[in-house]
Amino acid sequence: MKKLSLFSVGLFCTILSYAQGAHAELGLKGGVNIANYNDEVNTKGSRTGYFIGGLAHIHLTPTMAVQPEVVYSAQGAEYSTGTDKLDYINIPVLFQYMFNGGFRLETGPQLGLLTSAKFENNNGVETSIKSNVKSNDVSWAFGAGYLTPSGLGIDARYNLGISNIRKPNDHEIQNRVWQLGVFYQFRHY
Repeated sequence: MKKLSLFSVGLFCTILSYAQGAHAELGLKGGVNIANYNDEVNTKGSRTGYFIGGLAHIHLTPTMAVQPEVVYSAQGAEYSTGTDKLDYINIPVLFQYMFNGGFRLETGPQLGLLTSAKFENNNGVETSIKSNVKSNDVSWAFGAGYLTPSGLGIDARYNLGISNIRKPNDHEIQNRVWQLGVFYQFRHY
């Protein structure tokens, strides 16, 4: 997993250095997460949280772009006894196809770096569960968005967890996260 983390950070840095010579736009984004696990037997519901971060939108052709992001994301799941609160720094690298009129489709890998893992029981008492959660999460993102001529946009995304986040590996759990948000691309022209 450390090799994957180093590879992802290296890929992100390479893309940003390429962006200096290409048509690139920086931006900010944020919105709402509806997060859960693939474990329907034990989970009762979703954790509603938020995400906030930055992006670099890099045109490769007039209709194709790559968009690396760095995003803080509040994820987890709800149980009958309380809520898992898992917070990540996510680094997606999305490949986008842009249609005339501002619409775009996107997909790509995402690496999540765990920053906090807590369980809050129904009485509001939090305990650390970081020793039960792996420090990295690998997902694949699928989404769509719309960019207005002013640089303001909206997007919707689904992050499908691929890696098992549970430690030890006795029971496999993957993240599942729906995101709905807004973004703004600076230097939009």
